[in-house]
Formats: sequence, structure tokens, C-alpha cells
Amino acid sequence: MNAIETQNLVHAYQKHFWSPRKTALNGLDLKVAEGEIFGYLGANGAGKTTTIKILVGLHSQTSGTATVFGRSVRDVNSRREIGFMPENPYFYEYLTAAESLDFYGSLCDMPRADRKKRGAELLEFVGLADARDVRMKEFSKGMRQRIGIAQALIHKPKLVVLDEPMSGLDPVGRMQVREAILSLKREGMTVFFSSHVLQDVEMICDRAGLLLDGKLQAAGPLSELLQAENKRIEVAAENLPPQLALKLHAVAASSARRGEGEFFIFDDRDKADAAAREIVQSGAKLNLFRPSGETLEEYFMRSTGKTRAEVGAWSGGGDK
Repeated sequence: MNAIETQNLVHAYQKHFWSPRKTALNGLDLKVAEGEIFGYLGANGAGKTTTIKILVGLHSQTSGTATVFGRSVRDVNSRREIGFMPENPYFYEYLTAAESLDFYGSLCDMPRADRKKRGAELLEFVGLADARDVRMKEFSKGMRQRIGIAQALIHKPKLVVLDEPMSGLDPVGRMQVREAILSLKREGMTVFFSSHVLQDVEMICDRAGLLLDGKLQAAGPLSELLQAENKRIEVAAENLPPQLALKLHAVAASSARRGEGEFFIFDDRDKADAAAREIVQSGAKLNLFRPSGETLEEYFMRSTGKTRAEVGAWSGGGDK
């Protein structure tokens, strides 16, 4: 059974009654297998959050179907299987971390003893056991994201849905959230998260899907989505003679100076081989000679027709 399945899902809306209707989702067909980490990707306005709101019951589709573990999302009971963290989770500022989890457990009709035990387990799980008595108003963005994941897990759901969980985090915060997501999979949960932080998706996802203008452009393992052919060759060297360095910078597809070394990317294997031979013959140190396939950023550029600048505007972790 798929954890999530949608068929021809459509969502149209009006901002005001006099405004023309806009289509956020336009015949979305999506499948997420049980037990996998699925990265749901797309530029701002592609329909990622709209999809999530339909899955968790905050929006209703205009037409089409959506199910969670075979149960229609129109059925209130389907939400018992879902743990949800929105992009900007809200917490009562004067509650402590432990009190916040106790509150969310009470919303799930958990007995008090179970709430206390589960809350302590989750604070340990997300690395906030030492902050259990700290009020939420003192939490950093990264700490809020982690307590947001904890509240989504309070009732032991089978499916965890996270909307932009790495949005606005610094590198340490992103690493902590990535580790938490990987831990969820090890515990047998399905994780569905939207993101425009491409590096994080490459690091942790089993499969990914690209949403473009409300339709699923492609979905599958990254090894299948990314082109393996036409590989580039990465070359790095130190102590290059100045004339050879100038020559290689001129013939490489791209290049950069990194500290005391030089870094080159060649789009032709013969050019890369020739460069490596010249580096060795010159007496310089060849530090790297590595084939490199297509990156997720390049896949997005190829699939969406966007420029590198346009992709960079939403692939580095900025808010929607």
C-alpha cells in the first residue's frame, strides 16, 4: 500500500470573490511508497504547500482523489496516521518545551502518563532534553524546527509530513534536521517533505518529485532522474606553473582558485586526460581527478528551463 496517492488532483481558488480563479494543482498524480523518504520539490508557487494542506485536511481539492494509506483525505480518521509540521510552526511562547509537547499530546487524546513518557522520549530524540524546562520564546529557529518535528511525532504516526523543514536554518540546524529525518526512516516511518534546499534532498531522499505549475514533472530515485551520461571531470592541482595554470583556465569548462590550488571542470574526457598529463609532467601535484554526473541543480535547470540565477534564488534555503 502507498502511504500517499493522488489521482488527477486539482485545486482552484480565488483570493477574492471578484478575482479570477487560479489553479494551484492541475491534475496531480503522485505516489509515495510506505517507508521511504520522499522529497517534494518545486519553485515558490508551484503548489507544494497546497498539496500538503490537502493531505492533512486544511484544504479541500476541487476535483480528483487523495488518499493516505488507502483512506480518503476527506475522511477525518485519515489524519490519525499523519504527523504534520508546517513551515513556520507556532508555539505558545510561555510554555516550556515539555509543556508544549504535553499540550499537543492532549490534542491527540493521549492519557497524561503516556504524554509525559512520550514527551521525554521525543525531547531526547531531537536533542532537546536539556531544554525541557526552557520557555519557547527563548528557542532559536533551529530549536523550534526540532520541537516542531517532536510535536509531529507525539502520537507515533505512520506518516510524517514536513513543509520546508530546513527553511531559514543555518548549516548546523539543517544538519540536525536531516539527521532527525533519517532517524524517522530507521524507525519505519514514511517521511514526505517539501523543500527548495536542493543539497538536503540529494543527501537524504530515497526518491524525489519535481512539481512544476501544479503538475508532477517527474518522480523517481535521484539516480534515475539525474543524467549519468555526459559526465564532467573534476580536476584539482597545486603548485601549477603560471603558464600552465593560465592554459588550463582557458580550456576548462569552468575553473576556480581555491587557496593555493586550482580547480577545473572539463566537459570532455580527452581534455581532462591531457590536462592531468600536463599537470604531472610539470611537477605539480594532482590532487583530484574525478568524474561527476549531473547535479540536482542542473536537473532543475534542464527540466524547468530556468537559468542558474533563477534556480539559485530558491535552492539555497531561503523562505518561500
